[in-house]
Amino acid sequence: MPTVIITGASSGIGRATAEHFAVQGWNVAATMRNPSDAGGLGGGRTLVLALDVTDRTSIDRAISDAAERFGSIDVVVNNAGYAVIGALEAVSPEQIEQQFAVNVLGTMAVTQAVLPQFRAQKSGLIVNISSIVGRFTYPLGAVYDATKFAIEGFSEAMRFELEGIGARIKIVEPGLIASDFGTRSMQFAHEPALTAYQPLVDAMGAMAAKFTHMAEPADVVAQTVWAAVNDDAPTLRYPAGNAAIAALSDRDALDDLAFYAKTKERFGI
Repeated sequence: MPTVIITGASSGIGRATAEHFAVQGWNVAATMRNPSDAGGLGGGRTLVLALDVTDRTSIDRAISDAAERFGSIDVVVNNAGYAVIGALEAVSPEQIEQQFAVNVLGTMAVTQAVLPQFRAQKSGLIVNISSIVGRFTYPLGAVYDATKFAIEGFSEAMRFELEGIGARIKIVEPGLIASDFGTRSMQFAHEPALTAYQPLVDAMGAMAAKFTHMAEPADVVAQTVWAAVNDDAPTLRYPAGNAAIAALSDRDALDDLAFYAKTKERFGI
């Protein structure tokens, strides 16, 4: 049976993906910072492992343990991540550094750590969980959106290197997903003294409340990951969910000025 290793698998997209692959009969290495958060995820063909994407020793150990248990690693799903949302002036340097450490450097580190195995076996697939905001931006998303733009560029560039060793890479781009991302996995940076940004903050808060009912279940992303893994075509990007497909189609149809104007109108800013 093939083996997938998934980061950030304690909840949300990562957990749904781990459960989906397990149902399909795959060996699953479900990794997370604290295995105590697994909540019954382990058992059968699913191995729960500790992995902190900001700790290279932790990464190497988890990959080694997964390979020892299952014999090889065939697919890596880089899912671990969170969002810092807010006006850039309200975000601390430490928050910016940590955001990139997890979302970008963590993805790079996990990818780098598994490449020797992929090169030796002349096969393997990386699936990077990006976002629709890796292709366009929303207000107050300068820090988080920048990390997803980075994932898009990283993944696109890696195609050339991976092709040379017989491996592949794909990007999955979710839209608004019903999970704990908006609570546990989001930091809102706000400084009330910065009153110039308050109208934008208020507008985004009102729009976020309207968006809640539009969220799609995390399994939509899990199914898209499954489809990407099983697609032999050289497709790079896979929008996940109807909202993502519509949003990306809308962005592709407009030039920069038109999209900027439409976004401002949509958010009432």
